Amino acid sequence: MQSLIAVFFGGAIGASLRYLTGLLILKTFGLIYIATFLVNIIGCFLIGAMYALSTKFAIPNNLKLFIMAGFLGGLTTFSSFCLENLVFLKDGKFIHFTIYTLLSLIIGMTATAIGYYIFSGK
Repeated sequence: MQSLIAVFFGGAIGASLRYLTGLLILKTFGLIYIATFLVNIIGCFLIGAMYALSTKFAIPNNLKLFIMAGFLGGLTTFSSFCLENLVFLKDGKFIHFTIYTLLSLIIGMTATAIGYYIFSGK
């Protein structure tokens, strides 16, 4: 139960920060994709740093869940995707990396387009 609570609160903070970042960037630059790009890149950096630290130091599991699954998951799921791919590469699973990356992008974009076209009426 403590793990779920850690993810819940971390996710609430991450999602809120993503929303506030979007508002700030939209107000400043008028382009929402800059906010998406920014949080994705920052999230990738932070999850890589947390992963490295968790291999060097005994970080409590609930803290790792709060930060990685909760906060960074709420901020951006792209960071989780990139970490999973880093682990594939680190473990020498190049075929897994290639298939996962290509399928995620191709099927993800296809699902987005299908959802859009079904519900847009176009």
